[in-house]
Amino acid sequence: MSRFFLLTVALIHSCLYLTSGHPLREARWELIPDGNGFFQLVNIAAYTVPEDDSVQPLFNPTEDIIYRLFTRSNPTEAQILTDEASIQDSYFNPEHPTRFTIHGWNNDGSHFMNQEIRDEFLRVGDFNIITVDWGVGAITNYISARLNVGPAGQGVSGFIDILKAATGISPDSIYIIGFSLGAHVAGNAGKGQEGLVNTIIALDPAGPLFSPGQDTAVSPTDGLYVETIMTNAGLLGIDTILGQANFFPNGGRIQPGCGEDTGGSCAHGRAPQFYAESISSSTPFRATRCANHDEIIGGICTPSGDDANMGGQPSNYGKGVNGIFYLSTYSESPFAMG
Repeated sequence: MSRFFLLTVALIHSCLYLTSGHPLREARWELIPDGNGFFQLVNIAAYTVPEDDSVQPLFNPTEDIIYRLFTRSNPTEAQILTDEASIQDSYFNPEHPTRFTIHGWNNDGSHFMNQEIRDEFLRVGDFNIITVDWGVGAITNYISARLNVGPAGQGVSGFIDILKAATGISPDSIYIIGFSLGAHVAGNAGKGQEGLVNTIIALDPAGPLFSPGQDTAVSPTDGLYVETIMTNAGLLGIDTILGQANFFPNGGRIQPGCGEDTGGSCAHGRAPQFYAESISSSTPFRATRCANHDEIIGGICTPSGDDANMGGQPSNYGKGVNGIFYLSTYSESPFAMG
């Protein structure tokens, strides 16, 4: 960690102490990178998340979320979906599987995960790719964005209901893929569908202000198959088990090739990169099933059960994959070692 960074943090803390009139030991200030890697100062101990996460005044998910459709007929030029008529007039094909991608905090539909995951799916087959842009709810202070997670997920579930009414598709043909805060949005969309969505992929689910068992945290019952990919667990990502199958590349905390990675933004961003590569790569992200989560924390893995592939198309749904998995990757793309 550089001397300049440490001095900067010390200066920020001193200023906060002098201006607030309260000792910093009463707060828990953290520099949290957003999805673009820019640091934001957040006091995550200054607020208790209410049990009934309510819609924030400036975010109406029904009106504010933008759904952009991409298919092989329009791989880069989006069609905006709003209602049954717009869906029926679009390239949406109910015979093709549907994939939703959902960005994280302080981002919108332009986040790199959307394009990379979209391009890999369209490389391997015909899909309806829908990017969920909840930027109105996500581009705000972290606490407000955290509170918008539940409503955003409910909004996505409501849109899935419109899709079903317009096209007759089944939730079993849908994957919902979310990154960071978007991973929890994906889980809430799955909850709204009563856990009947085929697959939820939670990419390094956000950690600050989340804990297991919260109503709006992603959980193993949010889909028929729920997979987490942890790449910065314990810092930006949550360090707990939230899926049916939970993959910890390189131990799930720091990632090779990320260097010093002050704040963890590089490691955090590896989750969508790994997943995007897994969709079309002929080399799988092969992982070893470990005895328990404590082993991962301790940096070891006692083989326990069958190996499995992380990510991929199709997902592990129906293959009996569950538990805790460890794998190694290369330090740069292509990452998979097989």
